[in-house]
Amino acid sequence: MELRILYDNEANEGFKSSWGFSCLVGGKLLFDVGADLDTLIFNMRRASVKLDSIDRVVLSHEHGDHVGGVTILNMLGDVEVFVPTSFSRSFKRKLAAYENVSLVEIDEASKVSNGFYTTGELGSFIKEQSLIVETDNGLTVITGCSHPGLENILKAASKFGEIYGVVGGFHGFSKLEALGEIGFIVPCHCTVRKKEILALYPKTSMKCSAGCRIEV
Repeated sequence: MELRILYDNEANEGFKSSWGFSCLVGGKLLFDVGADLDTLIFNMRRASVKLDSIDRVVLSHEHGDHVGGVTILNMLGDVEVFVPTSFSRSFKRKLAAYENVSLVEIDEASKVSNGFYTTGELGSFIKEQSLIVETDNGLTVITGCSHPGLENILKAASKFGEIYGVVGGFHGFSKLEALGEIGFIVPCHCTVRKKEILALYPKTSMKCSAGCRIEV
């Protein structure tokens, strides 16, 4: 399974960086859409992403750096868009207004498609969902900002099986010892202790940046 980081605070040569996050999973599922359409589209084109292959979009939470590029939906074919039930009514109406969009509201953990699951919306003040992907090595969890706490997200995801990897924003997560049993760690975007994680787990961690390819 290949992951492509399309939007991040850092970028490989030839790609653009900006505060936000977006990840293409397996060529057909887009997780979050970054903060703005221009940067997202630029990086998609640089990565030779086939827009007509994307048939599912999963949005983690309703913050601008994760949903700001949502007008990408205008450029896709028929697509299912999965959002936490807690998204605002106005934003859900905006999504439902797209003729090509089938809006799916997520409350509890559920299946997105074969091999893809959502943790359901977690947290209290800021509710957020994360994506769980089945791979040959085990489960890989993809997070937006981990506002509910990365430890809580991993606990919820572990109900689906053994966790192999975690990719995405970890925010202020500080229980770094909890990552010791994770086989593959890619701290992205808003991760406060990114450098410390990379230094602590040099054999199992990888630097995140727009344009990078990740095999899981």
